[in-house]
Formats: sequence, structure tokens, C-alpha cells
Amino acid sequence: MRDDEILTRISALVTEEHELRDRMSAGEVTSDREHARIKELETALDQCWDLLRQRRARRSAGDDPDGAAARPAGEVENYRQ
Repeated sequence: MRDDEILTRISALVTEEHELRDRMSAGEVTSDREHARIKELETALDQCWDLLRQRRARRSAGDDPDGAAARPAGEVENYRQ
């Protein structure tokens, strides 16, 4: 996946997350399924950002950015900020 594709994916995920959070604030999101979807979105965003950072780091180091790979959710979720 190229950087622009990752950024497009991030944008779509953020849009969906904001829509769900707005609905939650308005009391329209009550199901466990919708809350689970927000968690899925957060995880997918973490994975996308991690992949983009990997690609940029590889490029900066003179390596092929296509050598970067998405890491498992459990791995990126446990990073410290």
C-alpha cells in the first residue's frame, strides 16, 4: 500500500469514527455493536499510522518503503506514546 493510499484510508476511518462519536454524544449510539466498531476503528487507525511511520522511516534511511508491513493489532495497541 502506498503512502497516499494509507492516508486515504486514514481519512475514511477518521470520518467514520467522528460520525460514530457524534452519534454517541447525541445518544444515538447505544448498541454494543457500535461501541465495538469504534474500537475497531481506533485499532485500524493505529495500524495505518504505524505502517505510514514505518514507510517514512525506511524511505528516510534509504530503504525501500515497500518493505514495511502492517503489524498485528496487539502489537501496535501496546505501544507507548
